[in-house]
Amino acid sequence: MKTANYIFRPLGLLSDLRSAQARFFRNSGLLGGSCHAAFMRQHRFMRCFFLGIILLFALLSCSRSEPKIVFGFIELVYYQDEGKPVERFSFFILPEDEDGIENLDELFLYHDREQLRWHLTSNDWITYTHNDKTWIGSRSISAVGDEPLPRGQYRAVLVNKGGERSERNFSFDAPEELRYPFPSLQMSEGRYTVTSAYPSNRLVCYDERGGFFSIINLTTLTGTVSSLELPRNVRSVALWAEDAQYFTSAFTNVVPVSH
Repeated sequence: MKTANYIFRPLGLLSDLRSAQARFFRNSGLLGGSCHAAFMRQHRFMRCFFLGIILLFALLSCSRSEPKIVFGFIELVYYQDEGKPVERFSFFILPEDEDGIENLDELFLYHDREQLRWHLTSNDWITYTHNDKTWIGSRSISAVGDEPLPRGQYRAVLVNKGGERSERNFSFDAPEELRYPFPSLQMSEGRYTVTSAYPSNRLVCYDERGGFFSIINLTTLTGTVSSLELPRNVRSVALWAEDAQYFTSAFTNVVPVSH
């Protein structure tokens, strides 16, 4: 199917229209006096009309849109310490922006009642993809002096590079005290032993440089290291125990792997 060229040439159409009008007045002998003035007025009107349309399309193409926080969550993470476990927040949102995730610039988290604020930039936050959706956030949000994090309502504010922003509230009511004893992980003589009352337990694997490598779901809390089928590149592991119902998890220190 062929498409007529004039559909894509509005300025060419205007030129053709002006030429046709000029030929009409010239051939009819009316191109003079008041008729000439009328023609020029019509010419100026048509030019302003089409220039107005072009300007309107230009303004629409430059219109700004706010980013959007589609969903988000706050999870309490207990990290192993010499004394009492230290609390950290794992905070992530699912963002949307018409210009893509690269157009996002800043992410704020507020606890208005306690007048607390955390600030992340695009250089600070981490991203992960799940079910083809990209999340942004942090796994290490803490209070000053490692004080317990306040419960209640939090407010997230997302800002893009154009300065547009949107916000969303989150309620976080994790238990004030540990629901389960802090878990432990041991590896020796080719065997591993996990002590955990948490409903879900995983091993977080790291390579020889300490970089994240993979996550392995544990089906049993004890067994041989060989049964885990760890890749040869894995040099150390940590236990990640989770209680998804209460958005709470515990993270142990890393231990070396004895293959």
